[in-house]
Amino acid sequence: MVSITKLYFGAKENFDELRYGTDAKDRKPVVVWNLTAKCNLSCRHCYALAKTDKDVVEPITTEKGQEIIDDLSSFGVPVLLFSGGEPLLREDIFHLLGYASKKGLRTVLSTNGTLIDYDVAKKLKENGVSYVGISVDGTSEVNDSFRGKKGAFQMALEGIRNLKKVKLKVGIRFTINRENFHSIPEIFDLTEKEGVDRICFYHLVYSGRGKNLMDLDLTPEERRGVLDYIIRRTGEIFKRNRNIEVLTVDNHADGPYLYLKLLKEDPERAKEVYKLLLKNEGNLSGVGIASIDEEGYVHPDQFLRDFSIGNVLERPFSQIWTDESHLLFNLLKNKKNYVKGRCAKCRFLNVCGGNFRARAYAKTKDIWAEDPQCYLTDEEIS
Repeated sequence: MVSITKLYFGAKENFDELRYGTDAKDRKPVVVWNLTAKCNLSCRHCYALAKTDKDVVEPITTEKGQEIIDDLSSFGVPVLLFSGGEPLLREDIFHLLGYASKKGLRTVLSTNGTLIDYDVAKKLKENGVSYVGISVDGTSEVNDSFRGKKGAFQMALEGIRNLKKVKLKVGIRFTINRENFHSIPEIFDLTEKEGVDRICFYHLVYSGRGKNLMDLDLTPEERRGVLDYIIRRTGEIFKRNRNIEVLTVDNHADGPYLYLKLLKEDPERAKEVYKLLLKNEGNLSGVGIASIDEEGYVHPDQFLRDFSIGNVLERPFSQIWTDESHLLFNLLKNKKNYVKGRCAKCRFLNVCGGNFRARAYAKTKDIWAEDPQCYLTDEEIS
């Protein structure tokens, strides 16, 4: 994640210590737990290939879920993000959220928001959820076309409003692509109007059904234009003293891009930002982030589902994660030595971390190839 508000405008944010307080190699991983493959929507870019089939089997029982949480808590995981599919379709979701919270884990929920009535919002609050991220990919018809359900936008909007009623921190998660990037101004307007606490602009990752949307990706010029607009709108919000956090996610070239802009505008601030980017290290797949899927398999991140190093139904996560016999994880921890193409020669490798391996793999079947979404010029990276 690249915090526009933190890096460009110097705001203090809740996750500053996690992102920039310690070197990446010294942190325990944030864990994304895809609790279920069930979903009530059929999103065109779903990385998890979620299913609307109500008979989907969930091999992780409530009791096993508690064991997993016990282990994650003892291991010192800083954040546990409950995702899916649609996590609210699990009958034991509130129990597991509350159990994780009581174990001292910072719990976050990633949802499509369509199932959050007032009672659900209240239960999320009561069970210790610290933040809810709701996926919205445009307003009205634009969002509904991506979600595969008419009325999904209005239902998600009601979910946001119900979360605000119970005073639970809520954010919008927007995946940028060619069919919706013109909706970004409306998303900013919506965020301010509804009092949303955070906007995360996700770059498209070619994983799951997202592999079918490569032709909807932006050109480098369009991507730079989008970043410039996000920075400008964030600045306008900041000047009005509105407490809204704005981040971009899943394209670590955004960090160097911000730095290069600041280098022209405020060289002293640029130096500070560069230090923060070095601490963050950019892509942390297999180091600062991990994924447990609905069948218990552990992955370097939630997008690299073709690669697994074990299963929590057979061994605790803490043992899997610290097992140095896994070749892939050893390589990922030192990936700067293995990335190819423009990534290998880039002067920003230490702050970008080679960007997204999932996109490189999806495009070339080579996990070490350059990320096709890097939009920095050869002159900028040389």
